[in-house]
Amino acid sequence: MQHATPAAPAVRETLERLLASQTFGRSERARKLLRYLVEREQAGEADRLKGFSIAMDVFGKDGDFDPSTDAVVRVQAGRLRELLQHYFANEGKGEPVRIAIPRGGYVPSYELNAIKLPDAPDPVGDLKSAEASSADPSDGLRERAPVSVLPPAASPSVVLHLRFFWMAMALVIAMLGVLILRQGGSALLAGNDLPSTFEITGITGSIVKPAAVDALPRVFIDVKVDSADAGRVAATLRAGLSGFDTIDFIGRDPASGHDQANDPTSFVFDILPGPNAGDITMELQSLASGRVLLSRNLTPADSAPPAVEDRVADMLSSALPASGTIYNYIEQTGEPNGLTECLLLNDKYYLDQNAGNHEAAYRCLETLADTGAKSSLVYSELASLHLEAVSDHYSYPPGATIEKAVELAHRAIQMGPTSPYAHRAYGYVNSSLGNTDEAIRWMRKAYELNRYDLGMAAAYGNGLIFAGRYAEGTPILAHAADTFSGHSTWWDYGLFVGQFMLGDMNKAVAASNALRTTEMKSHYLAARLIGAKASGQEQLASRLLAELNNKFPKFAADPRATFLERGYPQDLTNRLVQALHAAGLGNAS
Repeated sequence: MQHATPAAPAVRETLERLLASQTFGRSERARKLLRYLVEREQAGEADRLKGFSIAMDVFGKDGDFDPSTDAVVRVQAGRLRELLQHYFANEGKGEPVRIAIPRGGYVPSYELNAIKLPDAPDPVGDLKSAEASSADPSDGLRERAPVSVLPPAASPSVVLHLRFFWMAMALVIAMLGVLILRQGGSALLAGNDLPSTFEITGITGSIVKPAAVDALPRVFIDVKVDSADAGRVAATLRAGLSGFDTIDFIGRDPASGHDQANDPTSFVFDILPGPNAGDITMELQSLASGRVLLSRNLTPADSAPPAVEDRVADMLSSALPASGTIYNYIEQTGEPNGLTECLLLNDKYYLDQNAGNHEAAYRCLETLADTGAKSSLVYSELASLHLEAVSDHYSYPPGATIEKAVELAHRAIQMGPTSPYAHRAYGYVNSSLGNTDEAIRWMRKAYELNRYDLGMAAAYGNGLIFAGRYAEGTPILAHAADTFSGHSTWWDYGLFVGQFMLGDMNKAVAASNALRTTEMKSHYLAARLIGAKASGQEQLASRLLAELNNKFPKFAADPRATFLERGYPQDLTNRLVQALHAAGLGNAS
């Protein structure tokens, strides 16, 4: 175990996978408590992690809470420690970061867990094993391929040295190939011109081609149990995998002509017998290391329609996006390149939106576009980043315009007419242009192209809500959030708005309580203030009110202007302003 302090993005990514895990899937209280503790600590507010604050913020207790007579915090913290230990001993064994809640307090601790890949093969050791095997007369039934053809008089030592020579030469050739590819990848990301092929002369005369710059992780399915339920799970998994832009789904057995030992960006979903009779287990495994990265156990009820669609969607939404398990594993093992690296940089920007992260992601994707990348993902993500540059006034790219964002989004649609990401990006730019109906149309298409990507469902539901179609959008977003517990904060804000406008204040309050404290923006704090006031949490409401006035004085003075600037519907703006006024916010009018 490494005891270095993990970076904040790594902690956040581990937290999201942990919250989406099977271990925490049936404990809403544990998920809520863990998210609160980690996000408070990451926000530099560890000193606030006391029993009284936790009772109020997490479990809805009021100012009369007495920790000496009400043990809810201690009991739930004990339960959380047990779940964390179970998760990291089983389902989360391969997590790069481990989270713990030390006894005697509530401040989380983190440790790096070194991912140990299989040791590289030892040519000399393998050769000695082969020699010993060939000298064993009991091994006569084992099929062997000849290594070389030598005159009958050749001595065993000559055979050994020649074999070692050729194995060493093969190793040198392989290392040269890796070196050339790595240098080519570095030159590409630096914006240099690359030849289409590299020739290694004087050794084999063969041509080594660099990996495609827009190559994506390869994913297979391997069904290892024969039953009707397993067949249904496999069919659902195939349907889901085929809709994700962020992977290359290979619809054949992973052993068919595939070098598993040397492919660090290939993965397989194994469908196996579960621990109990009738259960099915889905496991995501790295083909190179054999490490199980994600696991879900399905009971017979889970494997039956329509539940199986939700369970598969939950797993795929945890594993396949750039924020998911596969990309995190590739990043941790040091193998990202080309489009994979760009998508990781893009995800880092959306986790921590600042000019530096934005420029790194934009330049990476821009380089791929300039070198002829054919993936529509390059252009859909460039379109979204370009629009971010316009709205947040980033200096790069210079002279960013909405028209350029539209051009990039249109290019993405042309290159990926069935790409959900391209359709979502086009909806995003139309929304910024004020073309609400067009935005909804494109987002609906993205949702229909892949219903197993819960991010697409959330984007569509959220789009409907902020178009004033609350009754249509809220159930879609609510279903996505209920299915995928590792969702982003904006889902919770969208749910708050939808339930608030539908008049269900209990659900609106629950959604506002789920908003991350590490991403406290003015409208998030406003939602929490409205929720605290509606649920009678007067002390929390007073604290949030003070925080809004101190951190966002412009918003506090005139929230209506902010809502209108963001394009909120008029009825939503009016209701929010009225609720904020009732909660005591300045001159809300």
